Amino acid sequence: MKRWHFLGAVFTALALLASCSTLDERERTWIFQPSDRSWGGGVAAAEGMEDVWIDFIEQKRGESIRLHGLWLAHAAEDEARGAKPPVLLYLHGARYNVTGSAPRVRRMQELGFSVLAIDYRGFGKSTNELPSEASAYEDARVAWEWLAKKYPDRQRYIFGHSLGGPIAINLASEVSNESGTIVEGTFTSIADVVSTSEWGWMPLSLLITQRFDSMRKVSRIGSPLLVVHGDDDRLILPDLGRKLFKAAAEPKRFVLVPGGSHHNTNQRGMPLYREALAQLMDVK
Repeated sequence: MKRWHFLGAVFTALALLASCSTLDERERTWIFQPSDRSWGGGVAAAEGMEDVWIDFIEQKRGESIRLHGLWLAHAAEDEARGAKPPVLLYLHGARYNVTGSAPRVRRMQELGFSVLAIDYRGFGKSTNELPSEASAYEDARVAWEWLAKKYPDRQRYIFGHSLGGPIAINLASEVSNESGTIVEGTFTSIADVVSTSEWGWMPLSLLITQRFDSMRKVSRIGSPLLVVHGDDDRLILPDLGRKLFKAAAEPKRFVLVPGGSHHNTNQRGMPLYREALAQLMDVK
């Protein structure tokens, strides 16, 4: 996917929008691109995964929200025998639903986790409303609390890919019961993504309503942080991942995957992932 899918219409149009409410709604639409679309081998990879439903009352408006997720237990999962693999909350990026992330979810399972992957509202089978930065943060927090209640005796980890990265970092900066945080192909802020794009010459920063400012939050994470990026990522440049890593507190590790694009870094980097997880977070 070329960079303009994520940025083009968003930021060339922002300056033309007169209404603040219209600006906010259009920006949310273009950043999240919420849909029920999958891609690649997502449907096949999701076979055998368990549907999960998480219902809650939204804080701001008091309305009922339902999140849909997919649960994939690790092969070693066996409560009766005391086998309790760590659990991972998987937070996906823009444009595709949780089924589209099923191949990556299976790879995270292969790395040692039982995985809960969720759709934010506006995606897939979750409540059909336009998501926002604030609502995505709330959805992630509710899913995290669901995991904590269901698996209170497990180590719990947070993972975010692309736009899921700042959602993961926000969550990790707010909670204290995570054992580690992993982000892949992510960025420091939406403003920095714009400034490193072909639209960087446009003075659009003040018009951005959905800022996803991970740089301001990443130093507050109190658990090990693994930042993974593909060196051939043309959508989110590797320099942004490295900049985010440098702003984080120890313990941390940066992994640059040779030949990794925005979409295949997880696949190409499995050996590097495995090594980093074992050394930084003792996940094997």
